[in-house]
Amino acid sequence: MKIGIHHNKGSYSEGWVDYCEKQKIPYKIVNAYSNDIIKQLEDCDAFMWHFHHFNPKDVLFAKQLLFSLEQSGKKVYPNWMSNWCFDDKLGQKYLLEALKLPLVPTYAFFTRQEALNWANSYHFPAVFKLRVGAGGSNVRLVRTKKDAVRLINKAFGRGFRQLDPIRSFKEQLRKYSQKKNSLLEVLKPLTHIIIPYKIERAKGREKGYVYFQDFIPNCEYDLRLQFIGDRCYAMKRFVRKNDFRASGAGNIDYDGSKIPIKAIEIGFKIANSLKMQTLAIDLIPFNETYLIAEIGYAFRVDEGECDYGYYDKNLVWHPGSINPYAWMVEDLLNL
Repeated sequence: MKIGIHHNKGSYSEGWVDYCEKQKIPYKIVNAYSNDIIKQLEDCDAFMWHFHHFNPKDVLFAKQLLFSLEQSGKKVYPNWMSNWCFDDKLGQKYLLEALKLPLVPTYAFFTRQEALNWANSYHFPAVFKLRVGAGGSNVRLVRTKKDAVRLINKAFGRGFRQLDPIRSFKEQLRKYSQKKNSLLEVLKPLTHIIIPYKIERAKGREKGYVYFQDFIPNCEYDLRLQFIGDRCYAMKRFVRKNDFRASGAGNIDYDGSKIPIKAIEIGFKIANSLKMQTLAIDLIPFNETYLIAEIGYAFRVDEGECDYGYYDKNLVWHPGSINPYAWMVEDLLNL
């Protein structure tokens, strides 16, 4: 079986190619952006593309191309079940609610008046999110009804930039103070105060809806569970100082063996319901159980996170280093 791989530096494809080379698995590099991509893949049985939500070209047609190839009978990663609600919190809300999975109570409105009616009766604080964004971006704490009304009016007026350069600058400044990035990375967001990001120019502003979730107080961390097939490796992510967000903070304990087994069990139940090839679940502890904040097919693989081990579907812990990219290839080819 031969795999076509769209290769991007810094993406999963580096791990896929390395594994195929070492295991002598037939593959070829293809260009998903080419007009003749379908022809390029004629001699391939499978296609793998780690598309990115921040790349305007990927956002434009990656899901459509993957679905078309899947319909033709080729194996693809990520398939439709895995990718359709990626970077789409609205889609995730309806999916998780329809499957009766333990989502943090979530509220979405598509008219100003319905949103205002909700705000008039809700007991704040709440968490406001845009449907797009990762790493804690586009997430803010709404402390009062007045703050909520301001956000609602903006959502049904001018709308929101997909990426806020001022908030990004503050986040990069925080990381710089912890010696986690460079001065150039701190200053880069400031250029986008005037010059929009490419993804913003392609997609425009987020408007015409509002999305809130209940605020879960006193959370010092969340749990990130990452599934590849029927394997799970997990980590504990601690919140930022004087903040409520853990995603993107960079303060992480990667030793999954420390994660409560109840959280792992809940994670496997969620994964079994969603039937995704790969799945990242952000779980928030609440009243001796765990609630889902967000999900996605793709996740960043940090240095060191693959050194500890994983849980299998029987909740058995297997210590030692892992190779998530190898698992992705193996699962696609049923090796």
